[in-house]
Amino acid sequence: MPAVARISVGAALMAALTVLASSPMARADFVPGGKGTGSETQVDGDQGDGTISASAGAVVFDRSKNGSGPKAGAVTSATTWTPPACYYAPKYTPEQLQKYLEPIWEAGSTGHEWDLSQRKRYVEGEPYKDFNKEKTGEGYWWDSYVTPGRIGDPGALDCDEPFFWVDTNDDPPADIPQAITPEMLAQLAYAEIRVPGTEVNLAPNGATKVNLPTWMWLDGADFKPVSVTASVPLLGVQATTTAEPVSVRIEPGTSDAETYPASGVCEIDNGRIGEPYAEGKANRTPPCGVKYLRSSGDDAYKLQATVTWKIHWTGTGVADEQPLPDGTFGGEQDVVVQEIQSVNR
Repeated sequence: MPAVARISVGAALMAALTVLASSPMARADFVPGGKGTGSETQVDGDQGDGTISASAGAVVFDRSKNGSGPKAGAVTSATTWTPPACYYAPKYTPEQLQKYLEPIWEAGSTGHEWDLSQRKRYVEGEPYKDFNKEKTGEGYWWDSYVTPGRIGDPGALDCDEPFFWVDTNDDPPADIPQAITPEMLAQLAYAEIRVPGTEVNLAPNGATKVNLPTWMWLDGADFKPVSVTASVPLLGVQATTTAEPVSVRIEPGTSDAETYPASGVCEIDNGRIGEPYAEGKANRTPPCGVKYLRSSGDDAYKLQATVTWKIHWTGTGVADEQPLPDGTFGGEQDVVVQEIQSVNR
């Protein structure tokens, strides 16, 4: 079957499985080497406590240490890099690949020449013989998977290699960059990271005044490191990707404003971003905040706070933390700015 056709079929399957994975009762088990048709894909969901530990294809995601909350969201890479839209991982035993391919060849839907070339590749020894049955139990046929949430992404078509065999404990071919390795697992886990919403605490709250410094801070209990672990149990490899908050960028929503600090970037300090306002601080300059120079009138300014998260990973065979591109996640909130009213006697 042509690679593009296989990817289209796989994309449709993954779309259905992504929906199923969002259901607490969703479960469809398939493990290469076990029972199954060879065309199934493993999905396992558990949402009992609001977290999800689920698999997509051969990759299992543990999201139990992820960010949560109604406004939690995925980070966006601060560079042009994005997590991969597709990857290769174990999918079939020799018998399962045979059960998958032979009905396609017999139907003749892909054309005689294509079917003949496929039989030569997988059956007649150019380069594989009889679907590699003599190696049953010693490895798996690998195939492409579309990363959850990336169906329809042009990058999902990048994985167009035909099925290939990898012996147990061997590395996948070096010339296939999307093949599962600990680093690839870390990149897939990056896409699963969720961080809390970025609505900042304000003092004064509700409405502030022109030329009055407004203090801003984020709840330290929410803004702590989060992580997702991705693994392939069949291969005994895993990687954990961790995101740690480092700063928040304040954009007041108008040029008629001054930020504290002047750069508008509040760095994390002693595990918190900004400093909560308390009685007795009225004459102090806030370490993180804004001063509006003009009233918002009958409207409100759209204050935007964007948190930068430093992201790194560790995994099987990796001794030290490895960097991944920083991620950002922002939110917007209304700030009403009023003129200071004076009383004339």
